[in-house]
Amino acid sequence: MSTTQARPSKDGSPEDTGAFAWLRALGPQGRRAFAGAFGGYGLDSYDFFTLPLSMVAIAAYFSLDNGQTGLLTTVTLVVSAIGGAIAGVLADRIGRVRALMITVITYAVFTVLCGFAPNYETLLVFRALQGLGFGGEWAVGAILVAEYASGKHRGRTLGAVQSAWAAGWALAVVVYTLVFQFLDADTAWRVMFWTGALPALLIVYVRRNVHDAPEAAAQRRESAEKGSFGAIFRADLLRTTFFATLMSTGVQGGYYTLATWVPTYLKTERGLTVVGTGGYLAFLISGAFTGYLTGGYLTDRLGRKKNIAIFAVLSAVAILAYINIPAGADGLLLVLGFPLGFCMSAIFSGFGSFLSELYPTAVRGTGQGFTYNTGRAVGALFPTLVGFLATSWGVGGALVFGAVGYGLAVLALIGLPETRGRELLAPEPIGR
Repeated sequence: MSTTQARPSKDGSPEDTGAFAWLRALGPQGRRAFAGAFGGYGLDSYDFFTLPLSMVAIAAYFSLDNGQTGLLTTVTLVVSAIGGAIAGVLADRIGRVRALMITVITYAVFTVLCGFAPNYETLLVFRALQGLGFGGEWAVGAILVAEYASGKHRGRTLGAVQSAWAAGWALAVVVYTLVFQFLDADTAWRVMFWTGALPALLIVYVRRNVHDAPEAAAQRRESAEKGSFGAIFRADLLRTTFFATLMSTGVQGGYYTLATWVPTYLKTERGLTVVGTGGYLAFLISGAFTGYLTGGYLTDRLGRKKNIAIFAVLSAVAILAYINIPAGADGLLLVLGFPLGFCMSAIFSGFGSFLSELYPTAVRGTGQGFTYNTGRAVGALFPTLVGFLATSWGVGGALVFGAVGYGLAVLALIGLPETRGRELLAPEPIGR
């Protein structure tokens, strides 16, 4: 039975208000772009999580301390700022689809090479280079889809793209559980990285089926300022760039602290087995998937700023509740995994639409790529700090710094405008 409902639109024609109206509204080309961006982001997530899931085995293999282990994640995220900025410029200069393919190829190749690393230093270099592609994929894919989506549905549409992160994370956990069950740890972590070749299949689909939104491509070609870093730092956009970067820093500092260290926390301080850890993460990931979709809906209903503020506060509360569960109360730990994943993911649902709407077409890739990934790089200091503090505080105690990041994000929202309902392809000045 169809869930589509119809009511008259302003011109008298039936208006699609069903649960999947946002998907139908994209049109055939937009849906193909959505599939490409969803696949790219899901596999981006898969390749990222090969490291934190394998972290205990890698640390044992190379005899690493917590600080060295945390540095593997930090260097990925720091270099991702460079990759994201470069990809944003490329998206404005050569087009969204071509830039998307470059980012996917980059993160896939260097993830596979990580599996061949003979020592810690080589692994660190390969992981850093993987960050170049990892940093650019989300910004480029989000803009590609945002330019097909209407202002009415953009939050839900980009929230659905964000949900690919949970799908890729879930796939990584499944593969990790199987690989570490049947192979010894010294081999298993290498196999995990080798499976990072999966994105190569996506490139074939994107090259054949996905194209830039025609109107956006035309606007971009006609602009004299496309791909200009100078434009996003001019007086009329400087405030936007500063506060968007600060917001991104806070949210991603909180998120990557959890994403990097929760698997280790469950192993070292809760004593869970590989299969047990996978079970606990299933609750976290299912909460994340639900959160992405719910946050996408709420960002259209409540507005971009309110959605981010609400879930920043709830994420901070969830962190504090999660790490203060009494010893032995593993059942409660399991239950709280769902709201933790829900809150820390729902906050991201508005990012794709919000950052796209803050910048004009000519510098949209540059602006979104820079703000999101610079925030990611600065936020990457949080996992490293947790790694060094874990020695004296314990991993659970050090995770509290994730809550500090979410507080920073709420403060940053004061300097940003609300953009709900803004159309991206109407004639627009550089200034806002």
